Amino acid sequence: MEIQEFVETLDLEGRSLAAAAEKAGADADVATCAGWQVRDLVRHTGMVHRWATAFVAEGHTSYHPDGGLPDLDHDELLTWFRDGHRRLVDTLAGASPDVRCWSFLPAPSPLAFWARRQAHETTVHRVDAESALGGEPTPVAPDFAVDGIDELLRGFHAREKSRVRTEEPRVLRVRATDRPDAVWTVRLSPGVPVGELAGSDEDADVDCELAGPAGALYLALWNRAPFPDVTGDASLATLWREKSAITWS
Repeated sequence: MEIQEFVETLDLEGRSLAAAAEKAGADADVATCAGWQVRDLVRHTGMVHRWATAFVAEGHTSYHPDGGLPDLDHDELLTWFRDGHRRLVDTLAGASPDVRCWSFLPAPSPLAFWARRQAHETTVHRVDAESALGGEPTPVAPDFAVDGIDELLRGFHAREKSRVRTEEPRVLRVRATDRPDAVWTVRLSPGVPVGELAGSDEDADVDCELAGPAGALYLALWNRAPFPDVTGDASLATLWREKSAITWS
């Protein structure tokens, strides 16, 4: 996906998050984030938006701490969120393609990293906001979901921070059933998981396969929904559910 597509998705998803949060109300429980109410979700996502904006707008070339959570609630909180989201969208849309700043996952450029990361960050939290309303969330587009699965498997879980590890070598396959070439092999061991985009490989010897339409699989891998289909050793699906969470700290 191109930077512009990520920015457009970020724009739409942020506005949808705010609309769902407003409809649910600040006191509503977020079903997909145990212990959070809508106010917690909006404060967190708005803080992340401002944190990301600072790297691109101010050119920080090393890690820069976030600004903390605001002491705001209800209408004031939503106004604060919308203002920060708008600034992030405008900053990314107007940034030079060769802007230099810190990032933390491999990407063609820092701008590509931040546009992609914030589009997925905001999409997942939009789903969280909608969970406070009950019912099914707005679907995630398949191509965008495939990109997000790739970021998760070959980006986040290629880092030392990943806790998805096994004592003995095991192989997990992740398959998006509505995208023929969207198949990943994740090799698990006591070390860092090694994820590879395997294309349509049917011959790899795997211990467990997680499969389903890309949008549903995306939400499942982000622990926002059950896995659509699990074959083989289901303990690896349980391992993912218990150990794969990406935390802020």
